[in-house]
Amino acid sequence: MKYFNIFKTLCLTAVILSSMSCTDLKDESFGSIVSSQYVPKTEADISYLVNAAYIPWRQTMLLWQGVVRSQELSADQDVIPARLGIGWVDGYIYKRWHQHTWTTEDEGVLVGWERTFDGVTACNRVLSQIEDNVINVQGETRTRLISELKCLRASYYYILIDLYGNVPVITDFKDVDLPEQSTRKQVFDFIVSELKENIPNLSEEARGYYYARINKWVAHTFLAKMYLNSEVWTGEPRWEECIAQCDAVINHAKESGDYGLEADINAPFVTANENSKEIIFALPFDEVYVTDWNAFDFHLYTLAPENQATYGFTDRPWGGVCAIPQFIKSFDPEDKRLADWYIQGQQYDASGNVLLRSSDGKPLIYSVDVPSIDASDVDDGFRWGKFEYAHGITNRLSNDFPMLRYADVIMMKAESLMRSGKPGAGALVSEVRARAFQDNPSKAVVTDEQLMSGSVYDYGRRDDVKTSTEGGADIKYGRFLDELGWEFCQEGRRRQDMIRFNAFTTKSWFSHDKSDANKNLYPIPNKVLLTNSKLKQNPGY
Repeated sequence: MKYFNIFKTLCLTAVILSSMSCTDLKDESFGSIVSSQYVPKTEADISYLVNAAYIPWRQTMLLWQGVVRSQELSADQDVIPARLGIGWVDGYIYKRWHQHTWTTEDEGVLVGWERTFDGVTACNRVLSQIEDNVINVQGETRTRLISELKCLRASYYYILIDLYGNVPVITDFKDVDLPEQSTRKQVFDFIVSELKENIPNLSEEARGYYYARINKWVAHTFLAKMYLNSEVWTGEPRWEECIAQCDAVINHAKESGDYGLEADINAPFVTANENSKEIIFALPFDEVYVTDWNAFDFHLYTLAPENQATYGFTDRPWGGVCAIPQFIKSFDPEDKRLADWYIQGQQYDASGNVLLRSSDGKPLIYSVDVPSIDASDVDDGFRWGKFEYAHGITNRLSNDFPMLRYADVIMMKAESLMRSGKPGAGALVSEVRARAFQDNPSKAVVTDEQLMSGSVYDYGRRDDVKTSTEGGADIKYGRFLDELGWEFCQEGRRRQDMIRFNAFTTKSWFSHDKSDANKNLYPIPNKVLLTNSKLKQNPGY
């Protein structure tokens, strides 16, 4: 059983956080507790209480058209092309993501805003009920819980500042006035202040009831993320502060053993991954308790329908997303991450029989090449395989989704050392790479100088419509950008990394041409603008 039982969470918090307007309520809750009676006494009680405020994290990231897609489909690693006999045109939403021509009406633009602000609202609601003693917690427990919720709220704003920049900062659940818009710098300062002020009050516990919750080390890691992106988000680089936050986590990991790099690169992504020491902050999943149809559907999202016979899925896959060929060709052929994290080549059923394409009876073979975003066959392109697809799984995976990994802390420190002109980046990156080159350790070694060179990604328009050659040699610190791509593919972050290396709008790839610098921010959704006259649209929209 996982510590984070979302089914119990929903049952309990639906009662705890419900409206207090009902009368003549009989005490027949059968295992649930009405809020007027609720005095949490144990860590389990606190865990069940706070879980409701965490649920929007998995919804904003992974529900249909969520943030994983807005981060990955707009970048240079992944694409959803039109599939012969399957579809995936869907009003050209995926083509607009790929070509940076999204609109203020696109669903992917809207849900990132709405679901993430649902998280902000959930935090504000519970904070308000604690402050009004509707939820009766006192003393050190009260202080710790308030700090946890404020840091959780700051983590939602980490998504909002990245995607939209200039968003309202809302902290009062009872305020019914239209919220004022804040500048990106103001949002940044708010997030940093909330994290710094509340970190001392947070628990240091890494597992148990604090698994998948904001503890002290999760908050340090989010703060490192803020400083890592400070130059983009505020115009001011803050590499030293990023290093300090990373060191807080690294030093704790060395002293306690709570966190560390897994020797097996697949350990953080297997089905039962909740005990992986590499995971700092996870979004917990279990196919039994998380029942949203698209809660975590990477297996259906990427594999061809015929692969149902490979894994015994209860549902036929849809065969959409695949890797962009140029990205796959950037890997060293001996890199274990290429072999283990991408499903490729001839496909077989569970008994080892060759799978055939339903359309024409030919062998189902995933090839690296894809003609264009407008036309592809069922088996064009390598498929996502970083997360284990358990045999017999439903439409929902049971793997926990790692939002923050220890490898990320190591890489953030390395990048900050490199950008601030200090030595040591190469040794840190080599430590992360070592897991992927165990058969040839010399290939794992990368130097500081190599990381400062250009990218090996062969940029340029590359489909059956148009060909151009740009390369990546002109990207400053491009090799480090490559390292981030190889290590963190399929984890919903590539757009952010590309923006930090000034490659997101300045480079072409696959069916994507260079775009306007304003596309480094998504627009504020039109639906939101129509409900709040105090909001001003982002430039370029």
